[in-house]
Amino acid sequence: MKRLICILLCITFLFSMSACDVRLNTTGDVKNVKVEKWEASKIYSDDEINSAIKAVENYFKKEFGGCTLTKITYAGDTESLNETAYRKENGYDYDKVIVLVSSFETDSFGGDGSLNPNSTYDNWDWIMGEKHGGKWEHIDHGYA
Repeated sequence: MKRLICILLCITFLFSMSACDVRLNTTGDVKNVKVEKWEASKIYSDDEINSAIKAVENYFKKEFGGCTLTKITYAGDTESLNETAYRKENGYDYDKVIVLVSSFETDSFGGDGSLNPNSTYDNWDWIMGEKHGGKWEHIDHGYA
């Protein structure tokens, strides 16, 4: 009898899990992202900007499952300098802060469910920081 109850509970659990949207292995898609040309920067080299873009792509793959990054570019020196000043005023310990802007699309689930399903998000900012010559780190993202 105990065995039958255990089997029934397992079947019920498996059935209920299959009815849920269990998407444990979903990653963000960056395979076909278009890196758009940007206006030459006076503060960042193209290599630094490309490195920050790669850091965004890596973050997007890990944290934006069910979404597709379609394009990304450098937002410009003015935006990056303003963000650097803001972050320093608010106690962030970054030597460099860069702002990138992107577009991405969500799937029918809205990514992890926190975004609108089947939508395009344009002009989505990525704030990345670098400490003491290290790698670019994600600070923030979203609409300004």
